[in-house]
Amino acid sequence: MSHQLTPPTAAIRRLSTLVGNKTFSSPTPSTIVPVAASSYHTSTNLLQTHKRLPSLPFSSSTANAKSHIESLRSNVAKMSTMPATHGHSEACCNIPPVTSSNDYPMKGQYDEFDGLKTYVTGPDDATKGIIVIFDIFGYFPQTIQGADILSTSDKTKYKVVMPDWFEDTPLTTFWHDASVFGMGVEIGGDGGPDSVYSHVLCRTRFPPTTKEHQEKLGAFFQKHGPSTVKPKLPGIMKAVEAKYPSVQSWGILGFCWGGKVVSVTVSAGDNPFKIAAECHPAMVDPADAEGIKVPLCMLASKDEDPEAVSKFESNLSVTKHVETFGDQIHGWMAARSDLEDPRVKEEYVRGYKTVLEFFGKNWGQSPASRL
Repeated sequence: MSHQLTPPTAAIRRLSTLVGNKTFSSPTPSTIVPVAASSYHTSTNLLQTHKRLPSLPFSSSTANAKSHIESLRSNVAKMSTMPATHGHSEACCNIPPVTSSNDYPMKGQYDEFDGLKTYVTGPDDATKGIIVIFDIFGYFPQTIQGADILSTSDKTKYKVVMPDWFEDTPLTTFWHDASVFGMGVEIGGDGGPDSVYSHVLCRTRFPPTTKEHQEKLGAFFQKHGPSTVKPKLPGIMKAVEAKYPSVQSWGILGFCWGGKVVSVTVSAGDNPFKIAAECHPAMVDPADAEGIKVPLCMLASKDEDPEAVSKFESNLSVTKHVETFGDQIHGWMAARSDLEDPRVKEEYVRGYKTVLEFFGKNWGQSPASRL
């Protein structure tokens, strides 16, 4: 199951609507959380009676509720300005994963290759394939939808393969496994947030503020550093190629953390890929570009270091397309894409079109070796 969370901005809009309709009320013992559950997707978790029910800050008055909502907006606005953590992208560690719908009907299916759960989409007779390195939040509807877009949206159809590199331990499992506005969460239970407000607020304050949380985040990056993927690639590629023998060559695309994986992989002497793309890449290092020998597309967000991106582009000696989407946050093409926002949706689509156009024009210009 993919983790499904609602974007903070969308959640706040919903809260505003609910407050305007006066659908919040003070909870009483032995009742469910009064959050107008029918207005958005929930799970049975949200509808259960809890040991300790929330004290919603919205209950006293509409004015008080609006005050809290403005506080939420303020915190969301500040997220991308918080300091980077453990050398990772600032925005990556600050902007919670987002989705506009929990009901995206995925076109592919899950399979297993070399022991890893893997999302696979696209025609079985495709002659070209793309390995996708998702961001640190793993399988999300926006990322799965992106894989589906890559597979069949161009005149060239691709077999797209997205392994679970984290082996079911994406970053979300180190914090909250679900969202009150998505799959549901135990509100008021032991160790959980005691209100809808505090749950949303704690997500907007994602960067760890306690030693325990800092240690957990550090442990995640230590366990799942970009260098951990490359040793897994030979087994994955062997298994995938055995199942899809019609695929004659492979490209690679990475989001966020996955962008760094792409740089490390295609700059190595044993790179097996014919072409590469990085979308809102984390840890951009101009030195990585010097060793890259295949065509590369880099789509940066406003949150990437512009100087690092510029130097990376200058160091590329291959066919390239480097572009900054200046009004988009780190993550707009993957887990953090707020597809309820028309502008984000427009640039989400344009990003995938840009990658597909680059792949279509430049695939196979440079040789790639076998792992």
